[in-house]
Formats: sequence, structure tokens, C-alpha cells
Amino acid sequence: MSGFAAIIRFDGAPVEPEAIRSMTDAMAHRGPDAISHWLDGPVALGHCMLRTTAESLEEHQPHANEDRSIILAMDGRLDNWDDLRRLFADSGAILRNQSDAELLLRAYESWGHACLDRLEGDFAFVIWDAPRRRAFCARDRMGHKPFHYHWNGRILAAASDPVAILALPWIPRNLNPGLITELLADEYYSADETVWQGIMRLKSACQLQAGPDIFRIRSYWQPDPAHALASQSDPQLIEAYRARLTDAVRRASRSHCPVAFEVSGGLDSSAVFAIAHRLQRSGALPAPAIQGYTLSFPDDPEANELDYSRAVARHLGVEISEIPPTIPPVSWYRDWTSFYRELAMSPNGAMSWDLRNTARRRGCRVILGGLGGDEWQGVDSRAYYAEELASRRWRSLAACFRADRRAAGFPTAFGWLLRFGIVPFMPPAARHALRWVWRRIRPGSDPRVSHGAWLNPAARRLLRERRDACPPSPHVPIRRQGQIGLRQALDHPRIALGIEGEEKMASRLGIEVRQPMRSASIVQFAFSTPDRLRLRGWTNKYMHVHAMRGLLPDSVVRRNTKAQFGCVFGPILDPLENAFAREIPERLSEWLEPEAVRAVHQAYFERQASNRSSDSDAAQWILWNLFACDLLIRTSQPTQRPSPAIVSCI
Repeated sequence: MSGFAAIIRFDGAPVEPEAIRSMTDAMAHRGPDAISHWLDGPVALGHCMLRTTAESLEEHQPHANEDRSIILAMDGRLDNWDDLRRLFADSGAILRNQSDAELLLRAYESWGHACLDRLEGDFAFVIWDAPRRRAFCARDRMGHKPFHYHWNGRILAAASDPVAILALPWIPRNLNPGLITELLADEYYSADETVWQGIMRLKSACQLQAGPDIFRIRSYWQPDPAHALASQSDPQLIEAYRARLTDAVRRASRSHCPVAFEVSGGLDSSAVFAIAHRLQRSGALPAPAIQGYTLSFPDDPEANELDYSRAVARHLGVEISEIPPTIPPVSWYRDWTSFYRELAMSPNGAMSWDLRNTARRRGCRVILGGLGGDEWQGVDSRAYYAEELASRRWRSLAACFRADRRAAGFPTAFGWLLRFGIVPFMPPAARHALRWVWRRIRPGSDPRVSHGAWLNPAARRLLRERRDACPPSPHVPIRRQGQIGLRQALDHPRIALGIEGEEKMASRLGIEVRQPMRSASIVQFAFSTPDRLRLRGWTNKYMHVHAMRGLLPDSVVRRNTKAQFGCVFGPILDPLENAFAREIPERLSEWLEPEAVRAVHQAYFERQASNRSSDSDAAQWILWNLFACDLLIRTSQPTQRPSPAIVSCI
């Protein structure tokens, strides 16, 4: 979990050494092993080093070729390192060391911009190509490594964190009212803006080219929606998925230190840990040891997962450390915002602070989780009926109906067949009429927490403009209906913000988070497999469940519940009743209706009183966003060192 910084002036003026140093100083926590700089007239690169693999012990960045005509600053790793080394060996290319930075540099020398087609892993990088006077930059396919930049037509400034760009004296420090409106509304449309005007986010799977006469951004990868696996039976597809996930875990586990695993007791994180345990026993794990960790909520039945994580520990014959959740005070979030100059980490993210810090103190520099299972293996619709009908797979259609009938009864299964199998083939006017009827007969949502009711008219108008400016969703053929949800998960800005928040917290602790279930290989497999393998009867993640049989205890494989972590929001939101009643609406009067904000707080209070609060509760998330945006707006000058409240948690 390193960090990079770059200043490239296409007007020819030299970069002052203090400028690039101010950038790396602003994110010095990313470089516990080394902070280095490279300057040559109008170009300066900086790097903050955290070594997480044996190969990185040979790595020194910024990294240049022999004649220093091409230089690289990179955060990340290449998960197909072994494939690339074999490819270079076969071609006769000479690698000066084993580092991933050397592999990336040689890949660019060999294939130019097309090198991105051959790179797998988590990375963000800047390459300065002096002979061409071009900067070539890219972010990994799933957006696990952050990349931020500012371009004013003459100067490109780029860094892992926006706070590093804000450290430059010529960068304007104006908040972005449009993105703040989205955050306050809890609706997300922009994928490339940040809370600071002019500081942009390079989206996942995108490359950036900059030069005296060019500035261009384009996507270099998307899952192929038309790709279909060779005709195989369901058992064969399940086995193929298990092999692919095993390979993703193996690649993500590469480390010269013990690797930590978050084992919540849920199916996804438990599967990653169990696969790593099997790889370790067979001698195929590229790490010296593994350690398991879980959060302990013994006094909260909605959040408590100890029975499941302990079952995993018994089944594998290992120890899983139980760590109490971190419940930081309000001052901690205030100091986090002041230091990072961004929206604070949410409580259900901050609750893992002590867990990850414990793993770091015990010698781990890498931690793996199970994020991605819900998006790529789960599903919330029965689009398989339309898919099977469109492809005329009558036997598969009948098998799906029989499974649904056994699970839910004939009337419910028949209703699903009509809704998800017949309705998609109806004319658009008929579908619109049915949706109109359904909206009026289904239970209504609480109007206090719906459709941005707490925003004032001007903010709602701006929100509509941003919503209307979004590009339309790509057309998906009926035979690929299940890909609609996959596409939304791939592109959703809220998921991207969550990923970046996780990365930011981990970097502060000196540990790297890796998510093998979010690898591009697993995502493409999800796009290529029929939707019936994600939901069958009441069994969600059907393929994943069957692939894990034998690896995990039956209680975990059969589990159909999810923990709810609404309890970690209460200590922050409950004491702020007066703030939500008066202070926050007054400070955010540009966006909020005070009476409507008080109504949202009342809805939250009613949920709390009925003990029905969960981590998906709308009022809870609205209030959190109001609180976090208020902290951000009240923050004025960036700090260059961690504040006491953050240090106290380390």
C-alpha cells in the first residue's frame, strides 16, 4: 500500500523540489519504508514505499530504465507476475531485478499503451516517457488503487490522495457543491469528481495520456458481456468457478510477511480464508503464514457472528482472533476529515480499525477480505427465467421452476415466472402499465427519507440536473438480463467510494487490503455464467455455495442471514440530536430544509426505539452523510501530520 506523486509541467518551467516534497509529506504515512523523489527540469515524481512482497524488497522507486528516458512511479502489484516473467524470459528480455515495477517498466517498453491488456492486479501509476514528452497513467481494472489528478492545460499534478494535490500552492481549494449535493442526498451519479473542484478521480480501468498537445482519458477494459463459456454442465461450471477463485486467492496472498484474513463468519470471507488454508497445507501459498481475525459483538445479536467464525476455526483446526469493534469518538472523525480533507470513514468501516491494527502489530502487511461476493455471486432478481426462455433452454427453465416451487410453493414460483420470465418479453407500453400498478399496490416507503425530501428546492434541482446528465445505461439483451445488476455493481460510484475509503484506512495503518473476490477474472466469470447459478429457490450465491461444500462447515455454507452493524452508528448519531435539530441545517442551509432534517432524525429515532435499526437503514445513512459533509465543510486548512485522535488509535 504505497503512494505516488507527480508534477509534470508542459510549459517547460522547472519543478521546484519543495513542491514534490510537499506532496509526499502530505501522505508520508504511505511510505514507512522509504520516501524518494526524482526531478529533471519540468518533471518530478515522488514515491512513498510500503514493501509487502519479497519482490518489493528489491524495489526502489521512482524506477527508471537504463538511459533514464522512461521513469515510473507506481502504487500496487502485478498479480500475473509469474506469467510476465516467463513471457520476458521467452523473448530474451533482461530483467534487472524481480520487482513488479521492473516488470511494468519492461511491459511499457515492449508494448507501449497496449501493455495494459497484459497486466493483472491492483495498481495506479505514472510513466514519464521523455523521448515522446508524454505522461502515460493508468488505474487497475477494479479501481482498488486510488488515482487523483489536477489538469489546468499546462500542468499535470497526480497523486494517490487528494490531500497531496491540495498541498501544491497553485491548486484552488474550492469545494464541489454538485458532489456534496449527491452525498447529502445519498444518491451517487458522478464517478470521476471529488469533493474538491478541479481535483478529479481517474476511474477504474482507465488510462490517461497527457502531453503538450494532448490530454485524453479512455477506458481500456470492460467485462465482455457477449463472452460465453464453453458449453458445460452446472457441476462443471461450479468446479471451474472454484478453481478460478482458488487462483485469485493464491495470487492475492503473495507476501514476504504473514497474511491476515478477515473472517467474519459470512460465506465470502470464510471461503477466502478456507481456500488460503488449503493452499498453505499444500505448499502453494506464496506467503509464510496466515492469521485469521474476526470482530467480536457478543452483546449485540444482530451484529454477532462469533458462532459462525468459531465454526470455521474448528472446521479448519486453526485459531481466529476475536477483536472488539472500534467505536471512535466524534473527535476522531473530525480529525480524520481535517487530515485527509475528504469525507470521513463511516462507522461500519472504522469498526475494523483495531482489527487491522492488531494484524499489523503481529507482523502482517497484507490483509484479505471477502468483499465482492454479494455483487458478483449474489443476485436480487430471478432474471434467469428470461435468460432461459430467450435461449430456449427448456430443461434448465424447468429445473429452475422446480427448485423455486419446492422452496416457495407453486403460486409464488408461478408469480416469479410471470414477473421475471414473461413480463420482459411484453411490449414497452404494457411493461410501463404494470410498473405503474405495482408502484401503487406495493407498500410505500417512508416519505421522510425518500427522494431527497430533506433537501431544499435549489439542491433538489441541482440533483436532478446531475441525474439527467448521467449517460444512459447500456442496452442488455433479454438473454443477458442478469448482467444488469452486474453492470450496476461494476460502475456504481458509491461502491467506488467505499473501496477508496477501505484503502485509505489501511494505508494509514501500514497494511494493504486485497479483495480476491473482486478480481477482474472473477468479474468476467460472473458476466459469462448464466444467472440461474446465482439464485436457485431460496439459495442465493448458488454456485458459490456449492463450490464451498466440504471446504467450510455446513452451518456457514447453509447460512442465509447477514449481520447488521447499525449498532456502531448509534454512539456517533445519538448524541447529535441538537446538532441535527439546529446547527447542521443552519450551517448547510445552502442545501437543507431544517424541518425536513428534523423529520429524518425523527424517523431514525423511531427505528432505534423499535430496535429495528440496521446498516442499511435509510435515515441512519442520511444523518451520517449530513454529519460527514458538515465536518468537511467546516474544515479549512489541511494539516501535514496526523492529529492526536487518529494517532491514539494506532
